[in-house]
Amino acid sequence: MTEQERITQLRRELHEHNHRYYVLNQPIISDQEFDFLMRELQDLEARHPEMDDPNSPTQRVGSDLNQEFTQVKHRYPMLSLANTYSADEVRDWYASVKRGLGGEPFEVCCELKYDGLSISLTYEDGKLVRGVTRGDGVQGDDVTGNVKTIRSIPLVLQGWEKQQQQGLDLFAETPTIPRTFEIRGEILMPWKVFERLNAEREAAGEPLFANPRNAASGTLKSQKSDLVASRQLDAYLYYMLGETLPADGHYENLEAARQWGFKVSEGMRKVNSVDQVLAFIDHWETARRELPVATDGIVLKVNSMRQQRILGFTAKSPRWAIAFKYKAQRECTRLIEVTYQVGRTGAITPVANMEPVQLAGTTVRRATLNNEDFIRSLDLHLGDYVFVEKGGEIIPKIVGVDTERRTEGAQPVGFITQCPECGTPLVRYEGEAAYYCPNDTGCPPQIKGRIEHFIARKAMNIDSLGPETIDDYYQRGLIHDIADLYTIKVEDINANGSRQRSAEKIVRSIEASCDVPFERVVFALGIRFVGETTAKLLARHFHDIDALAAATAEELVQVEGVGDVIAASVVTYFQNPVNQNIIERLRSYGVTMSLSEEQMQAASDALAGKSIVISGVFTQHSRDEYKTIIEQHGGKNVGSISGKTSFILAGENMGPSKLQKAQKLGIPIVSEEEFLKMI
Repeated sequence: MTEQERITQLRRELHEHNHRYYVLNQPIISDQEFDFLMRELQDLEARHPEMDDPNSPTQRVGSDLNQEFTQVKHRYPMLSLANTYSADEVRDWYASVKRGLGGEPFEVCCELKYDGLSISLTYEDGKLVRGVTRGDGVQGDDVTGNVKTIRSIPLVLQGWEKQQQQGLDLFAETPTIPRTFEIRGEILMPWKVFERLNAEREAAGEPLFANPRNAASGTLKSQKSDLVASRQLDAYLYYMLGETLPADGHYENLEAARQWGFKVSEGMRKVNSVDQVLAFIDHWETARRELPVATDGIVLKVNSMRQQRILGFTAKSPRWAIAFKYKAQRECTRLIEVTYQVGRTGAITPVANMEPVQLAGTTVRRATLNNEDFIRSLDLHLGDYVFVEKGGEIIPKIVGVDTERRTEGAQPVGFITQCPECGTPLVRYEGEAAYYCPNDTGCPPQIKGRIEHFIARKAMNIDSLGPETIDDYYQRGLIHDIADLYTIKVEDINANGSRQRSAEKIVRSIEASCDVPFERVVFALGIRFVGETTAKLLARHFHDIDALAAATAEELVQVEGVGDVIAASVVTYFQNPVNQNIIERLRSYGVTMSLSEEQMQAASDALAGKSIVISGVFTQHSRDEYKTIIEQHGGKNVGSISGKTSFILAGENMGPSKLQKAQKLGIPIVSEEEFLKMI
């Protein structure tokens, strides 16, 4: 077997294993065996770039490159459904369908209403070619790169290859897969992933996601597909569109889709009376709480596509479908006290501490109160009886107060004016809803948060350290700020002699961070409002830490992307004597404090305003080196081709799919030699 044949075989096997694990929940090999096969495929693909395939299983890991989403018009508009909240309204809808069909018998497909982000997937010749969000219903964002990281979405349909070999067979056991079709569904974040993510965000002092829907939406719209891959999103598909579907029945089409590898709800049922519809709704009101993903109701659809066409649409929604939404579960309990948490950025979050109450299967004792404005809107008093809801929200929230039960003389909840951790007077920045503790150099949660930020992969990339280790070092007095990391010795960590190897690894990683480029050092400092991109812009504009530290607000706002708020924050940071001392200590330990001579010499604006895609194998520089060169000359690296792409820097063996897309969009192809002349 040639290496090219082995690549084809591995892709087929890994697609099958992905389906068994993520859709059927019936794996037949261990995780380790799967990883070995994936690693073999990655190595083979690296040796054979001519076999580039955007639907290879290796593409599911995503890219850490920023990508720009393009708007794509839906072939079929994605309309919203009319909502109903009562059995009587369901009966009214059922009667209206009966009238609309002139008394003709009909079936209703009952489905769970998943609480996620709507997605439209287009398949051509058995392969995923496009994933588009709902958007405004007429057009949405092309998020194909991110969708490919979701393991339960098939990249290649099961049975397509066999179908091509055997030809169309109307009597085949597996329904014929159309050459082109669209299938719609919902992208979700499973409860267990959501809870883990929020626990991580809470530990880092970051704002929590309100519910899995918000988390899934924010994740899918991320500009970096490797982050999407790490979030372990899931997808359930629930509607198929196309010119040559397998059957007239919606239910039957989804059953066919299940055989092709799509994840379709096991709870879907086909019924033929309104009483059966209501029984389905009653059953899932409680049963849905055992599901691994969020649901907020039931969707009812006339099963026959022919009958759907007869019933048609209103201006906003189809007449042949309706959504029944369950009421959010609400309980009443007593507010005991309000406490306050300090996040990594210094943001103050008020928390309601209540008498325990059972809500949606869990015991609830605490609920976020968001900010001072939220507390005032509730007119909240200590000892109040408050209404608490979960509904689609995993984080309990207070939605109202039973003022009739308020005791005479109850004290209104007043927002604190000083930091609960360090006593510093709080500030509220213009345009911000939250209060902040400005003592970022002396407030313990902020100090530890800044150290955690400093060691992060995209900052100083210091391995083997995490929040728990940082807290341990802080409590033991080993570190009080980011500069103290460079004074840590192996014997400090390995006090009892049991962690010699890990201690040596940590110290080596700290020493190696001295070679991190200056732009990442600026980001690592943790200056409020200065993110990764802004740090790069500041580093390239001012060239070294002394020039940046001496810059006035007027000079700072001359940098693209830097406004008054960021400028004021940078000035405040460098005026603080504590920060000045940290900078000097970092300098003395060898941390990079200026752009390299190579960066200084190469920097220009020759590529300013250009978005560039890199593809192929190069001879004079590596791909990573070209990415750096592009940024040094003012250009922007993007991971996928779109109408906004300026040109493609193409080496040997450029991927055929990228070449085809570039030709289709009229994107210029620039060779390695042409590119080097350009700069």
